[in-house]
Formats: sequence, structure tokens, C-alpha cells
Amino acid sequence: MEPVFIRTTSDGRKIEVINGNVCVDGRPVAETLTDVKVHPNKEAILFALPNAAFMAGPVALTAEEASVARGAMEAAKPGLNDRIGIEERFRKGWNKRAFEMGIE
Repeated sequence: MEPVFIRTTSDGRKIEVINGNVCVDGRPVAETLTDVKVHPNKEAILFALPNAAFMAGPVALTAEEASVARGAMEAAKPGLNDRIGIEERFRKGWNKRAFEMGIE
């Protein structure tokens, strides 16, 4: 799958979605998007970037950019007919649930 261009940063680096990961200059920085409303540093993010709607690791994205990124990330997901992929999704889901419940 080809990289999906999101935008260029102020210092000239490209933000793209490559193989389901948000990447900066080809290096993966996030595999999920976090809504700024539930981010722990919500106030600082909105103070610095008032139009930020989602965070992809250290990268702030507007709602439009996040929509493009989310679509590219969904398109890059493998099909559900792969046994290893299914087991990996279950493992990540259980780990996420355990983390949210405070079990480590």
C-alpha cells in the first residue's frame, strides 16, 4: 500500500500514514489516534494549537487531517481471515482492557 500524505510540518517534515501507522519522515510515531478531549495534556495542547482535534503520538492533527489518517489506517488493516492477525487483535484488546481496569 502506498503512503497517504497528511501534511507537511512547519520545519519541512512529511506526516504520512504508512502501513497503518502515522509516520513523520517515514518513522512510525503512532498506530492510533487519541481525541484531544480525553488526552491527559488537553489544556496544554489546546493552548498551543487551538484547532487540534486529535493526537497521533506527538503529532497534533485537525479534524480533517485526522479523518484522512483514520481512513488510511482502516484501509491498511489486514483482513479478518488471518489466524495470526485475529489472535494479535484479541491480545491487544485484552491488554488494553486490563490496562484500563488497572490490572498490570
